[in-house]
Amino acid sequence: MRWRCVASLLTLALAAGSRPAAALSPPEPARYEQAAPSADGIGKRYMGREIAHVMGWQGAAWLERAEREQEERTDLLLPELRLTPGMRVADVGAGTGYIARRMARLVGPSGKVYAVDVQPEMIRMLRDTAAKDGLTQIEPVLATATDTKLPAASVDLVIMVDVYHELEFPYEVLGSIVKALKPGGRVVFVEYRAEDAAVPIKPLHKMSVAQLKREVALQPLVLERVAEPLPWQHIVVFVKR
Repeated sequence: MRWRCVASLLTLALAAGSRPAAALSPPEPARYEQAAPSADGIGKRYMGREIAHVMGWQGAAWLERAEREQEERTDLLLPELRLTPGMRVADVGAGTGYIARRMARLVGPSGKVYAVDVQPEMIRMLRDTAAKDGLTQIEPVLATATDTKLPAASVDLVIMVDVYHELEFPYEVLGSIVKALKPGGRVVFVEYRAEDAAVPIKPLHKMSVAQLKREVALQPLVLERVAEPLPWQHIVVFVKR
């Protein structure tokens, strides 16, 4: 009886070893394609578009330029976010904290603004400007190219202002953002309008609503609305399913 049990166990082990390994299943299609880079791109393509170069910390002064308010009308953008005191929000690609500081005043001392960036130099700048303004509700977060490093299910809203088109790994970063959103949380894309040739921005630094919808469709996000109060940019809002 004991030998029969041993033989049965050996038979099962051999059978298990003969099964096709998981690695033999069809490989996942490559998400990204490589090609010769254009003047403003990195040569990496995602869903039909070339990813643009990231603006380095050396260009930080452009983020704080005096004419930015007039060109981008942040005063019209902020009401579209529908922020209230106590909310927990994140500015991904925060740079110097231009948008994060303005959101911090709306969520108030009882709220939280995670100011996320991949460049340590930008993190230092936004930390200094937040401290100068006494905005203790701003928490700088150093991210990686694939992960925002935001806590899971921690935020009501994530915003990316002129950032998404520069993400080296858009699928992975957006997946990281989805994980960080609370159920029903929103992600807001603010991007220069690719549909409008009159917008004085290089083509790779623009995005169309159709392209955004196409890429976001890979995530558990549902389009809430497209708002167009800004002179040059789309505001496209999605909700976590």
